[in-house]
Amino acid sequence: MNDNAPIEHPAADTSSTWRPQLRKLFRLQWEPAQDAHVLLYPEGMVKLNPSAAQILLRCDGTRDMASLVADLEKAFNATGLAPEVQTFVDHAKTRGWLE
Repeated sequence: MNDNAPIEHPAADTSSTWRPQLRKLFRLQWEPAQDAHVLLYPEGMVKLNPSAAQILLRCDGTRDMASLVADLEKAFNATGLAPEVQTFVDHAKTRGWLE
């Protein structure tokens, strides 16, 4: 993950009812030239690692945190992902990528 995006500090709301979604300023897409998902915004781009991309792809406003984690654990046949997912979502919220 590249941390060149502007830092904004919205109030963190990672409660169980919060349904994270990308802020309208950002667009998530696959970029063949980067061979990666990227987060585009008016001043630039953030190249995402595969884990970050998979989390952000699910931040569409339809899932609360528990559902987001459950979906990732099912998709990757894994358990115990909640702490890492929460850490990344908190980071993305702090960076201003999520609302």
